[in-house]
Amino acid sequence: MILTDNETKVDLLNNEAIAATIVKLLRDRPDQPVTVGVHGDWGAGKSSVLEMIEAGFEPEEKVLCLKFNGWRFQGFEDAKIALIEGIVTGLIEKRPILTKAGEAVKDVFSRIDWLKVAKKAGGLAFAAFTGIPTPGQIETVLGALDGFLANPDKLATKDNVEAAIKGVKDLLKPKGEGDSVNVPEEINAFRKAFDDLLEKAGIEQLVVLIDDLDRCLPDTAIETLEAVRLFVFTSRTAFVVAADEAMIEYAVRKHFPDLPDTTGPQTYARNYLEKLIQVPFRIPALGDTETRIYVTLLLVGAELGERDEAFNALIGVARERLKRPWTSGALDAATVKTALRGKAQYANNALTLSDQIGPILASGTKGNPRQIKRFLNTLVLRQEMAVARGFGDDVKLPVLAKLMLAERFLPRLFDQIAAAAAVAPDGKCPDVAALEAAVTTKEEVKGEANPEKVTDKGADTAKNRPKAEAVKTADSMLLTEWLSSPTIKAWAAVPTVLGNADLRPYLFVAKDRKDYFGAASVLGHLAAVVEQLFGGKFAVQGLDADLKRLAPPEAAQVFEAVRGRIVGGGSFDTEPSGVAGLVVLVKAHPTLQGDLVDFLETLPCDRLGPWACKGWEGVLKDVDASQRFDHLLEVWGKEGGTMLKTAAVGALHTRRGGR
Repeated sequence: MILTDNETKVDLLNNEAIAATIVKLLRDRPDQPVTVGVHGDWGAGKSSVLEMIEAGFEPEEKVLCLKFNGWRFQGFEDAKIALIEGIVTGLIEKRPILTKAGEAVKDVFSRIDWLKVAKKAGGLAFAAFTGIPTPGQIETVLGALDGFLANPDKLATKDNVEAAIKGVKDLLKPKGEGDSVNVPEEINAFRKAFDDLLEKAGIEQLVVLIDDLDRCLPDTAIETLEAVRLFVFTSRTAFVVAADEAMIEYAVRKHFPDLPDTTGPQTYARNYLEKLIQVPFRIPALGDTETRIYVTLLLVGAELGERDEAFNALIGVARERLKRPWTSGALDAATVKTALRGKAQYANNALTLSDQIGPILASGTKGNPRQIKRFLNTLVLRQEMAVARGFGDDVKLPVLAKLMLAERFLPRLFDQIAAAAAVAPDGKCPDVAALEAAVTTKEEVKGEANPEKVTDKGADTAKNRPKAEAVKTADSMLLTEWLSSPTIKAWAAVPTVLGNADLRPYLFVAKDRKDYFGAASVLGHLAAVVEQLFGGKFAVQGLDADLKRLAPPEAAQVFEAVRGRIVGGGSFDTEPSGVAGLVVLVKAHPTLQGDLVDFLETLPCDRLGPWACKGWEGVLKDVDASQRFDHLLEVWGKEGGTMLKTAAVGALHTRRGGR
């Protein structure tokens, strides 16, 4: 079961309201040119809204929709010309009647030829507001090309230049009476010729849908927008541009680097966008209730298929709730069962997951539909991988989902849990049990516990948490750190319990991110080496010869195993056991210097003792690693505790004074 990430006309987000509003806006005044912006973050559903707009115009015979994907024209020589020619060509292809309007078609294409002079004449820069050169400019280019031919060094390109000159001279042939002779008139002539083409095609309104503009390079994005500006005052033509405003503003700044940063209360980039986009629509992010409904619909749809009648009945119910999410709430079991009738069993997992992970998934993804889909796809693939490897019964979806929430949105927490669970004999993390117990106890005191929530039969739940045993570890530094974070406590409050679960199967299916087991489980003979590196300073010094015999991959796995256990310990005010072992290991394998600095950078400076500032002189010899450590000392000297600041400043002074 994989959730596709393509644009769709099946509306699970109630974005059809946005599409319907835009369709009505355009149809109210079909004779007036207008540009509409559909804005939203990457993955917010902009492309799907364009699909719905196109579907909304399908019954209208006198309305023609043309789609233009800016990203697909990324490699074209001139995106501006590509858009203009694409519009005219699309118009002719979809209205065969224009084959009889030969003169009108020829007139439009002759006007477009003027735009091509830039490329034919070696890169002439057109005026930004027109895109069309004056005859005087063309004469100048011709003179430059003639001089270019006189240069013996350039004879290899003589044929190309002659072709360019011929193309330009063709455009300079005497015009008939009444033809335009200057730039403003040429623009008006193009618009009139294009409007005449629409008239002969029997089109009351042309709607151009431009997608993926925010994926383009800055120059391509700006050229496309400049082409749109050419049509802005062309009657019966409307543009709907789907793009993230922030990316377009970035493109404007890159394309026009000499512009001042601001003009009055707004930036020039914002002003540029607002002058082009007359009516902006922004797709709102999903909230808690909307995310839970969306997750339920995605998973049920993946089971039943988008065309299933029962699923479409459920969509209808969901849309009613999405109209007023602040009062209606998510899809509960009874509502889903009524809508799906005989197929209600397909929604069991969907309801469980949406209920358990919906709130924190909404917060972590900031309500972004694409991020939600990617998360769910990874979740399902990992569970299916466990089944294929033969330990599917050991991986419960709710437990895997909660762990993945930490992996995706709280990576430091995930690393800490994984490091502790990977080396534990039973694969459990007592600090997680204590965290969940502490959070659950507070919830129950407030009367927030809800024992009637739908839960997975194989998953441990809040009512089964061993509170008394777990709270015994409350003096853990790691637990203290977690309890100080509202985000981590919100994660811990997700109903599924991890404290009593053997997390090793879940960590194994997450190996695409990092191997948390290292030598302890894969290279058994190295487990003894890891244990030896946790010995005293004098004892580990004698391991140098043995460590040098390790192959580089083995040394890297030993380093990761030692690092994981140190981080899992959570105490850094004094030098943790294992640090001296890392020093000896890195001396034996200098390629690990960067990994050592990575380790030091992850240590919490607010709980870090002065030991971290010294003792690395004979270890960090690589220039890059040494410079990174100096920078880290600067950070500690500003942000650490009193003792760490003093030690960091002194160490940095000593290191720089000795160079």
